[in-house]
Amino acid sequence: MAADVIINLPKLKSHVQLTMTMGVKNLFGCVPGKMKAWWHLEAGKDARRFGKMLVETAKTINPDLTIIDSIIAQEGNGPIGGEPRELGILGASTDVFALDQTFIEILKVNPAEVPTVAVAREMGFCSDLNKVNFPLLQPAELEVENWQLPTIKKPIDFGIPRIVRSTFKHLYVKFIQEK
Repeated sequence: MAADVIINLPKLKSHVQLTMTMGVKNLFGCVPGKMKAWWHLEAGKDARRFGKMLVETAKTINPDLTIIDSIIAQEGNGPIGGEPRELGILGASTDVFALDQTFIEILKVNPAEVPTVAVAREMGFCSDLNKVNFPLLQPAELEVENWQLPTIKKPIDFGIPRIVRSTFKHLYVKFIQEK
């Protein structure tokens, strides 16, 4: 909870639940243990609601630097069933929302299809990319042709049985097996 600097280091991936995983989604890794599953349950099947939780989490964590690694990214039905794709792009920013939005531009993905980007825009967290300083290349110079989004969509929620099973397994391991 006390850190001098927070560096967020996501890998660019497609995602069957949230379309894309970039800087904002990666910060969900800061949510401890089983709380992740409960947040999925709380959002139900509403990807937009889950996206809002992720945006609020990113705003709260407020990383000092986000570096998105898309040297070799993942497209298609990720994060488990995706395919590697060499893009050769590494992006960095002190503004996680601007960086996510920049990658959406580079990949030519409709921002409305990515709940974290859509919600961040609605909440006023996304910068006008025309006012962002790109010291090396502009997003238009890096555009990727035919980026493959997921062809299937899966619901956000994990379902109560899965969460209860996982919680009991965790408790069993912690208090009985690892005694």
